[in-house]
Amino acid sequence: MNRIAAGLRELSEGLRARHAEQGWAPLWSLLYLGFLFMNYNTRTYWLPATIASLLVFLPLYFVAQVRGHRRMLPYAVLIACLGFALLPLNTGANTYLVYAGALVGASGIGLRASLQWIAAGLVLFTVELSLLAWPSQYLWLSVAITAMVTVAIGAANHFHHEKRLRQAELKLSHDEVRRLAALAERERIGRDLHDLLGHTLSLITLKSELAVKLFDRDPLAARREIVDVERVARDALGQVRRAVSGIRTAGLAAELASARLLLESSDVRLDYALAPASLPAEIETALALTVREAVTNIQRHARASHVVVEVAVGGSEARLTIRDDGVGATIVPGNGLNGMRERLGLLDGRLEIESARGRGTRLSASIPLPSTGVATGAHALA
Repeated sequence: MNRIAAGLRELSEGLRARHAEQGWAPLWSLLYLGFLFMNYNTRTYWLPATIASLLVFLPLYFVAQVRGHRRMLPYAVLIACLGFALLPLNTGANTYLVYAGALVGASGIGLRASLQWIAAGLVLFTVELSLLAWPSQYLWLSVAITAMVTVAIGAANHFHHEKRLRQAELKLSHDEVRRLAALAERERIGRDLHDLLGHTLSLITLKSELAVKLFDRDPLAARREIVDVERVARDALGQVRRAVSGIRTAGLAAELASARLLLESSDVRLDYALAPASLPAEIETALALTVREAVTNIQRHARASHVVVEVAVGGSEARLTIRDDGVGATIVPGNGLNGMRERLGLLDGRLEIESARGRGTRLSASIPLPSTGVATGAHALA
């Protein structure tokens, strides 16, 4: 009983993982089982045999989905054998050959090898029809239809599998870039803090020791040293605060490069135009985090193929515009959008969103610039 429970638990977890990867596509594919009942054989017991074959097919199909990739191949062979066994009783049994070809294509064994497996199955299918004495015209018509559908679905599954592999590799590359960037940033922070505080703390230590030695002989000199220690400490505190503010700043250029990697992993092209002006750190951080949240939403929900991001600095404000050609819809504010509004609101900025079903979404964020002003301009699309 424990083995059965463990097996069922593994099957359930595997199906959940498969659903996260492919959605409901494996279940929708079962609708093609309806072709099993388009039978032209007049034998009365074809229906019980077909239903019995389904009771064998469904466990094989779902276990193959859970096993995934190269481990699908044995299940594809078993499903093809099921079709060969049913064919004398049901003329629609070639449906199982199509499912077998689909599994072979998704097994990740290479296109040429997949086509060889499918061709072998079709040869056996032709031989069996000949042994069953099918009329020549029906035999070749059935073989031709089965071959076209099986090859098309097998090849489509193969390319879909290859696409998922490329997306996974791109995601790993994206994660590695982030990891290396974080490592380089930590090393830079360590060097900066060492350069910043090493000399200052040494100076504070020396002056404190000197003040202790002068305390009894010359209190006024000791007092001057203590005042110097206070001044140096305050100066060091200001430098540390400025350094930490720089560390916390999210750069727009880095965020846009990261956004391009993220969207390319979903076959979405990103073009962006970035103003050459040097923005204040808090404004650049707010715009960068807005880009991050908006691009994440596009990747998850928009089903877009093209995204344009423009950052322009002109007059008295910095403006960020993000447009996509996705499905569009009525926007229901969630934590992400509310967080954007709050972050921009702290800088007296505003957020505007326009979205229409079938016409994509346009997001615009603007933040007033300090009275000192910044140079205006914009880069060409990258």
